[in-house]
Amino acid sequence: DPAREVEQGRPGPSELPVSAPSAVETPAEAHTPPPPPQPTCDGAEYRQFDFWLGEWDVTVRGRPAGTSVISSAEKGCMIHEQWTSAGGGTGQSMNFYDRTDGKWHQVWVASNGSVLRFTGQLENGSLAYASTAKRPDGTTMLHRLVFTPNDDGTVRQHWTSSTDGGKTWSDAFDGLYRKR
Repeated sequence: DPAREVEQGRPGPSELPVSAPSAVETPAEAHTPPPPPQPTCDGAEYRQFDFWLGEWDVTVRGRPAGTSVISSAEKGCMIHEQWTSAGGGTGQSMNFYDRTDGKWHQVWVASNGSVLRFTGQLENGSLAYASTAKRPDGTTMLHRLVFTPNDDGTVRQHWTSSTDGGKTWSDAFDGLYRKR
């Protein structure tokens, strides 16, 4: 009898504390595995192009061609280039290793609106990119872009292009990057 319990000093039903929701896991929750760890860009393949990181003075055949600031971005998942030519033109590139296809990619955008997309890989210590692009007149142009670290700490960027399907190639840019 609730009245008798109150008389005996025990709380009645209306005086009992309300219990908090149970923190006990249900059987389904107890067997749910934790989510897998998020992927990172810590693998060695993401460091293959780190030789290009830094602040650089760039020359072509010994003459100033411009400056370039190359930095790591997005927790090491991207290499960002900021280029300023000696003539005042600018451009930027995003370089990244894509784990889904096992290749490096570069997207270059210049201040004159030109856009190039390259795909490549590490070959004999150099990062070698290739691209096929349409020119404004509709013709196809092939590009090869190779970055090579030199023993003295410089980096050579050799860009060649072809307008005849790769039968002949000509230099578009042959720059030497020297750290400031």
